[in-house]
Formats: sequence, structure tokens, C-alpha cells
Amino acid sequence: MTFRKAHSSDIFIVWDILQQAIARRKADGSNQWQDGYPNPQIIQRDIEKDAAFVLVNGKEIIGYIAIFINDEPEYAHLKGKWLTQDDFVVFHRVALADKRVGKGLAHHFFQIVEDFALSHQIYSIKADTNFDNTPMLKLFDKMGYTYCGEVYFRGSPRRAYEKILSKN
Repeated sequence: MTFRKAHSSDIFIVWDILQQAIARRKADGSNQWQDGYPNPQIIQRDIEKDAAFVLVNGKEIIGYIAIFINDEPEYAHLKGKWLTQDDFVVFHRVALADKRVGKGLAHHFFQIVEDFALSHQIYSIKADTNFDNTPMLKLFDKMGYTYCGEVYFRGSPRRAYEKILSKN
């Protein structure tokens, strides 16, 4: 498997993967991503910001994630307390193709984010998810993230997490 920046030509494939994830959230009873977000315009904006990445198996795109450095304005309004005030990497819009769910690839995405942060000499990763996204909440716990409080997106509260990476 390879991990690379997404291109504008990938938007339709990425959008299909995100639609699969949106449907999974709905089937799980979650209200996450049930309000028209994300959408193809968001993907295009991620690409324009050089923050859009895809996971590729052979020639097939099987996953999507947006990774930013110090770029989440809502995190300044955390109701709680971050572990650090240093530079941070933040990731959003984690999605896998239906046929790839349950194969440990979400764990792989988290490792990619850690490697990305370390390659930029950044030792803090921040992220958030809906209160009802049980698979992601379990993954945050499994991957050593600390619950730090709540942030709000589009009027909805979300659980915010941070992980501090070792400088070794």
C-alpha cells in the first residue's frame, strides 16, 4: 500500500468513499456527516490546501484523510484543556472504502498521521469526532489519545482528543 497526496482527478473516487462512510455512519445510528458535510467542494478545498491524502492499494484508492498543520480555528475554542499549546497536526475526514473496513487500515491511517507529524518535527496530534462515532472513539482510546474536552462544528458538540508523540 502507498500513501500519497490526492489530486483533483481523484475527487470522484474520494467522494464515493466518503459517501460509503456517510452511509455507514447513518446505519450505525450516528448523526455524524448527515448534514451535507463533507461534500466534493470540501475535498477540492483539501486538495487546494495540500492537505488531501489517499491510501492506495495497487492502483485502487481505498481510503481518504485530510491532514493539516496548525489549521483548525475551532480548536482555539475548546471547552476543556489541550495537553500542549505547541504546533500540532490535525486530521479530519477519515474514510475507508466499504470493502476495506475492519481490516486494521484505520489503525494504519493513525500511524501515517504520526509519521507525518514526526517528519515535520511536530509532536502533538489533535482530532475530534462525534459523541456517537463509537468506532472512532474506540480507536482514539486504543491509539493512546487523551480526551481533552469539547469543540463545536456546525452547532454540534464533538469530543476532542490529543496525543503527544515521543521526540525520540
